[in-house]
Amino acid sequence: METPTPLQNRLQESSIITFDLEQYYPIGERTTYDLAQNLFQGLILREKDLREFVKTHDWEAYRGKHVALFCSADAIIPTWAYLILTAHLQKVAQTVIFGDMQALETHLYLKKLETVVWEDFRDKKVVIKGCSEKQVPTAVYVEAMRRLAPIAKLLMFGEACSSVPLYKKSPAQ
Repeated sequence: METPTPLQNRLQESSIITFDLEQYYPIGERTTYDLAQNLFQGLILREKDLREFVKTHDWEAYRGKHVALFCSADAIIPTWAYLILTAHLQKVAQTVIFGDMQALETHLYLKKLETVVWEDFRDKKVVIKGCSEKQVPTAVYVEAMRRLAPIAKLLMFGEACSSVPLYKKSPAQ
C-alpha cells in the first residue's frame, strides 16, 4: 500500500504578499462638528455670535478625537468661520479636517499610508486584500494602487486564493 502524500498548501508556499489595508486602520474616536448649530435662525452666520460661542464653549468634549468639521445647512458659510473653529478644535483634538465622516476616514487612512515602507514591495507579487471588517474608503484603495503599481511585479485584488489581476509589470520595466 502506497503512503499518502501530505497535503501541500501552495498558497502558504507562494511568494504572494497580502497588503491588508485594515492593518492601517487609524485608531481613535471620530466625531463631527456641524456649523449649522451656530447659524442665526438656521440661515446666516453672525461673526459676533460665533466669537462669543467659541469663548464659552466647552472644547474638552473633543479632546483626543478626530473631528470632521462641516455645515449640514444649506447656507453660505464664510471660510473664516471654519478657521476660527479649527483654531479652537486643534488645541484639543487629535485631528481636524473640513468635510464629512467619509472625508475624515479617508484623511486618516492616507496619513497612515505615509508610514508604509513601499520599497518592501519592490518586484513582489502583491494582493491588495479586498475583504475587511472595517470600511476602507475607495480613495485609500486607489492610493495603495498608485503607490504599489510603479514598484510591484504583480498586483491583484481580493484574496490570495481568489483574486482579480490588476497590474503586471512588463519585462521592459
